[in-house]
Amino acid sequence: MEATTGARVPRKLTDKGQATRARSLEHAAVLIYTKGVHATNNARPQQPLTGLAAPSPIALNAIGISASQVERILAGLDLKPHLVPGWLTCPDGPNFYTKAAEVCALHPHYPPHSVVLSVDEKTAMQARSRRHPTRPVKPGQSERREFEYRRHGTASIIAALDVHTGQVLVEDIVRNDSAAFISFLRMLGQSVDPKLTIHLVLDNGSSHVPKATRAWLAALPRFAVHHTPKHASWLNQVEIFFSILAPRRLPRRGEFTSRQDLIDQIREFTLAYDEEARPFRWTYDGTPLKAAWPSQDQCAAELAASGLTP
Repeated sequence: MEATTGARVPRKLTDKGQATRARSLEHAAVLIYTKGVHATNNARPQQPLTGLAAPSPIALNAIGISASQVERILAGLDLKPHLVPGWLTCPDGPNFYTKAAEVCALHPHYPPHSVVLSVDEKTAMQARSRRHPTRPVKPGQSERREFEYRRHGTASIIAALDVHTGQVLVEDIVRNDSAAFISFLRMLGQSVDPKLTIHLVLDNGSSHVPKATRAWLAALPRFAVHHTPKHASWLNQVEIFFSILAPRRLPRRGEFTSRQDLIDQIREFTLAYDEEARPFRWTYDGTPLKAAWPSQDQCAAELAASGLTP
């Protein structure tokens, strides 16, 4: 293996001193790529190295190792400094699992004489149309769309998904605030059989937690609210419907001549969707999470402890 200094490092090191130097090279390589170094060349500081940047010849010369050798060392140690996944510390602490269990227990089971509705908003959807007609797909050529487009405003909706039927109710909203949210809840109360308790699954959105919303819900014990843990809105099943709606009707593929045209197409899609709606069946197998995530029996116990019978 050629080092940048011209020195050759034997593949098999039998001498104790050479083996120690090889380990030192490995440690240096890891430090260079994971922590970054500041090397000096004629008093000019170098930028810290990253996994995406080319190795600094100055830093590598200082330890007598080549860039390709560094790559092999990192691969052998299963280190990937060029990857930087995001991470969000759970702010709820031990309450995270309690809240998650309460929501999850409502998915396979629900208390008698009740309905479970997953509610959330989807905001700032752009109504856009292309400046020139889209060319349809044909043999040997995919659909082609004009790059430039015209904007016709934005639209926001609020939706309630019945967790155990899969059907969805969608309404247009002008503003995403507590007044619009309470108005939607009032409509839900009028639409659902008055003999049924309404269990609401909500995230911690700005319209779901203000004083006005909490006061309105507190005055109506018919509504039982279950908030998802912070930063865990993916537990709210209506988000799955939004993910279905987006590629089929929203601006990614649609053509909308106005804001109202966008709303009308969303409603048309939702009506057709409800005709064949089925409840979602989650099959995700989070093997690394099983040790920490509550079992179904634990979820049922959490639900019962909160005064609900699965």
